[in-house]
Amino acid sequence: MKLEGIRVLDLSLFLPGPHLTTLMADHGAEIIKVEPPGEGEPVRHVGYRSGGESVWFRNTARGKQSIVLDLKSDQERETLLQIAEQCDVMIEAFRPGVVDRLGIGYDTVAARNPRIVYASIAAFGQTGPERLRPAHDIGMEALAGVLSLNLGSDGQPTHPHMPIADITGSMMALAGVLMALLRREKTGRGDYLDISMQDSTMSWLPNATGAVFAEARAPVVKEERSWGGHSFYNIYPTADGRHIVLCAVEHKFVRNLLTAVGRTDLIAVATQPPGPVHAPVKAALTDIFRTRTRDAWESWMREHDVCMAPVLDLHEAFQQPQVAAREMLLRDGAGNLHIGNPIKFRHEPARINTRLPKMGEHTAQVVARYARPASPER
Repeated sequence: MKLEGIRVLDLSLFLPGPHLTTLMADHGAEIIKVEPPGEGEPVRHVGYRSGGESVWFRNTARGKQSIVLDLKSDQERETLLQIAEQCDVMIEAFRPGVVDRLGIGYDTVAARNPRIVYASIAAFGQTGPERLRPAHDIGMEALAGVLSLNLGSDGQPTHPHMPIADITGSMMALAGVLMALLRREKTGRGDYLDISMQDSTMSWLPNATGAVFAEARAPVVKEERSWGGHSFYNIYPTADGRHIVLCAVEHKFVRNLLTAVGRTDLIAVATQPPGPVHAPVKAALTDIFRTRTRDAWESWMREHDVCMAPVLDLHEAFQQPQVAAREMLLRDGAGNLHIGNPIKFRHEPARINTRLPKMGEHTAQVVARYARPASPER
């Protein structure tokens, strides 16, 4: 597998870091997960449970080793540093400054292991006036401007329901770690990676910044193509109280649909740029789509080459044949479900180890393998 032989020391908790290291574990990396004494990884105890474990933990801890260390203890902190000497990557997601106060920051680790790729994931990164401000995902989406784009039917911001800032942080950290490992092959030297969830989220906005960069104003959300301003990039109710979406504005798809429903008179309007001009097309399509059920429209549109999709609930989404074909829903030997790995290689595909570590299960084993025995007291 692509990451076989790469050893990762993961001090992160919750989602961004653990998501990153789960992807690495699926592709062969050895992940040593450091849990704090007491309750350990908090998500062990959060949300719905299956097979005696939380679903969240199951999908962010599979295939990892768990060790418990008290980083406020001089002896156990030294043990951590000795383990870090034998690792390729170290991930942490404390507030800025914490690892340095604990004596396990990059400079300390790199002095003992110059090849280490050390990644810090924080809400605002390690620099700037807000660096110490506490925040989780929805706060980062608010400060990145993303939440202002996610409006409900009442025109007010609503929960986005996806941990966008957490996962963008995870993905950017993964990319940075892999870049640094590749560069290390030439230089023999690791690097320090400073990832901000705010930076990461804002970097995903190239198609949303037109009004901001061109006209120095916030976008009028309901008039922009991607958020309901275009009749062919919009959500419509169906006869059974469900919904479908039209999801492409190419003229061929506009012509295909409006010709098939006998409304060629609307083609000229529907091919205009987004904005209020699309109101009559939206009104007509709303009436048309209310004449059939969601699934009936799905069948009909497949025959007419229209770019659309049914709005599935999350349970339906995971039951799709396409999802099964791509192995994005897996069932382990005990019947528990797992999200698959989206990084698909032809020659060395992921091999997912669904086993979950008990808290501290591997402490003695890892310490014996990678740390030096403590010197006897004199």
